[in-house]
Amino acid sequence: MRVLLLEDDHKLGPWLKNNLSKLGNVIDLFSDGIQAELAIKKIDYEILIIDRMIPGIDGLSLIKKIRNEGNNTPVIFLSALNELENRLEGFEVGGDDYLAKPFSLEELVSRMNAISKRGGQLKSINNDKINSGDIEIDLMKRVCLRQKKKIDLNNKEMTLLEYFIRFEGQKITKTMLLELVWGISFDPTTSIIETHISRLRAKIEKPFKDRLIKTIRGSGYIYTPKENV
Repeated sequence: MRVLLLEDDHKLGPWLKNNLSKLGNVIDLFSDGIQAELAIKKIDYEILIIDRMIPGIDGLSLIKKIRNEGNNTPVIFLSALNELENRLEGFEVGGDDYLAKPFSLEELVSRMNAISKRGGQLKSINNDKINSGDIEIDLMKRVCLRQKKKIDLNNKEMTLLEYFIRFEGQKITKTMLLELVWGISFDPTTSIIETHISRLRAKIEKPFKDRLIKTIRGSGYIYTPKENV
């Protein structure tokens, strides 16, 4: 399943992502509600796992907002707030399930599986291919083509390009990339993003003598497909 996980606990979030990924899920981890909201608008998730108390926009407000906008993706709330009143608040804004902390991984997985089996409630998604300009990515085979020519990308480069395409024409920050691709919170000392983007540019731009990924100094990046350059 493609799952968005919104959890700002720096130990619990990566631990959940790692263990849920081992079970065959694709997990996008966020620690900030505003950035999670942007991803929800761009990516068709099958389940949203939402911590209530997070920075940016709290979990309840986030789900209430996307429900008002017509997004019906199933939601599991995670929270240390476990009184009946707290649970009712979660259901009233549109939550499908509410799991109190601490919880076991087995219980979370069981509830995810139960939600996924509810016929007709999950949005259909295209897990096969995404296209942007003259670039095509087969997400299942992990193959990238540009102008029908195969581009050899490693897993991180492929994932980076996937998110650039999904956020086409919009600024994507370094913090978002760290959380989406590496599942870690922002570290101002790391150059991991710059290093990987440099390698990605060398493969998808240099041979074609153009520029698709524009650096916004001190802020992030914007990807623009060739047809719009």
